Amino acid sequence: QADLVESGGGSVQPGGSLTLSCDISGNIDAVHEVGWYRRQVPGQQREEVVTVTKDGKTKYADSVKGRFTIARDNAKNMLFLQMKNLKPEATATYYCNVIGASGETFIDTFGPGTQVTVSS
Repeated sequence: QADLVESGGGSVQPGGSLTLSCDISGNIDAVHEVGWYRRQVPGQQREEVVTVTKDGKTKYADSVKGRFTIARDNAKNMLFLQMKNLKPEATATYYCNVIGASGETFIDTFGPGTQVTVSS
């Protein structure tokens, strides 16, 4: 089982920056993919922001390319999302995600999310 907790959200003006953090804990034997997703409207399906496979293949949504950067600290079991030049449409609840395995148990877990509001 994996537990994820996001932090670092808040309110920022357009053009500003934020860095989100995700603390990953639990018994994870193998990580296949990590990433960040967001939900802009409650009840709407989460939108993929960026994912990184175990082979290092990184995929960013077109809307964030060049402005968002994913980073990992494997020693601390943390995942980060650096967001620059934020736009109002980035307002959303952001979730980190881990896909992997604990023994023979498949893991596909999201944290509770952290709110990001971009507004003047």
